[in-house]
This record gives sequence, structure tokens and C-alpha cells, in this order.
Amino acid sequence: MSSEPKEPSGMKAESQKEKGFKTPGLRGVQTTTLFRAVNPELFIKPNKPVMAFGLLTISLCVGYLGYLHATADNQKDLYEAIDSEGVHYMRRKTSKWD
Repeated sequence: MSSEPKEPSGMKAESQKEKGFKTPGLRGVQTTTLFRAVNPELFIKPNKPVMAFGLLTISLCVGYLGYLHATADNQKDLYEAIDSEGVHYMRRKTSKWD
């Protein structure tokens, strides 16, 4: 009469296989604290809300840079002109060859 609950023989073999492995990947490897501090992405579980926030932020930054590039191209060919009456207006640069 032992105090251990009886398990089927198939369950014992499975649990002994699992005991040999702590965790998959680098989480089970013995490393120094310095290595873990320098490379935290190898040991931290993925956090989906943080990844979604980062993806959204990077997408907005790239979109903003694209917007700045597009508006700079439009502004590049314009200059402020003054006619004979002193009125200021924006005018596109033209080539003498056109």
C-alpha cells in the first residue's frame, strides 16, 4: 500500500521522457546572467500585443517617411515668383529647352 497514485504504464514512460527536457529552445540551456541580459529576445516568451504595437508603429513611421518624400518631390519644382505688380505666387520651374 503505497501513497503514490497508480498510473497506467504508458503514462510512466511518457513522464520520464518529459523529465529529461526542461524547456525547448534556449530557455533550458545553462547560460550566464550577462548573456541573458545582452540577448533577452532569446529567452523571453513572445508577447503578441507588444509585437502588434511595434508593427503598427514601424508601419506608421515608414508611411510618414513616404509622405515626407512625396511632398518634398512636389515642393522641389516650385519657387515663389513675383510679377510686375508685386504679387507673390508659386510657379513651377521650367526649362529653357521645353
